[in-house]
Amino acid sequence: MTKHPLSRHLPCVVLASLLAGFQTGSALAAAPEVPGSAAARFGHYFMASREDEIALARSAAPPSISSLAAVLILAAHGYVTAAKGRNGFVCIVERSWANPVGAKRAKFWDPKFRAPICFNTAAARSVLPRYLMRTRWVLAGATRSEVRRRREASRAAGKLEEPASGAMSYMMSDRGRGIGGTGPWRPHLMFYFPRARAPVWGANSRGAPIYSGTSDDTTVFFVLVPTWSDGKPAPRFK
Repeated sequence: MTKHPLSRHLPCVVLASLLAGFQTGSALAAAPEVPGSAAARFGHYFMASREDEIALARSAAPPSISSLAAVLILAAHGYVTAAKGRNGFVCIVERSWANPVGAKRAKFWDPKFRAPICFNTAAARSVLPRYLMRTRWVLAGATRSEVRRRREASRAAGKLEEPASGAMSYMMSDRGRGIGGTGPWRPHLMFYFPRARAPVWGANSRGAPIYSGTSDDTTVFFVLVPTWSDGKPAPRFK
């Protein structure tokens, strides 16, 4: 299959969100793998207010969807419910440990990273739990190598559920940071499939507005859309 000319720019975090780069300051790059106290490790990962994080999470999808969605926000030991939903969707703001464990240390631990995403019911049940589990490990002090070992052990034990039929999510926020550069990548929808049963959609073909990639036992398709979640025009597809 012909490689799409922009496929090399596909943000790694989107694949990692199956569980799921930009330059950072020298102080972060020089930081130890897991800084000392919990406060020192994670203080900068939290947003200024609960309301700010809820608003950013909801920016992942059009208001007709996100205004009725449940919202989870980051807390000391993992994500907690900040708003109950009425339509089965769940919106969150992913942090930098959604990136692959093989990513550079500064990228994996980047406190400026923000990735708003809204999962539909099927994805909230079968895809989101992987990232929530990783978050609990990280907040408890796990290093990247420990995260990798635990992930492999969980898969071997059959604890990682396959993406459910119809699993998808929205990533249409223009307020994300660090996803595909210093700001947002491109507004897109994501569709999740078990790797062995992924459909053939012509992804990564020249001129096609759809990408695909794999992570562990899952294939994800990214379909570019022409507007951000608030309706503003997005960069033209080239």
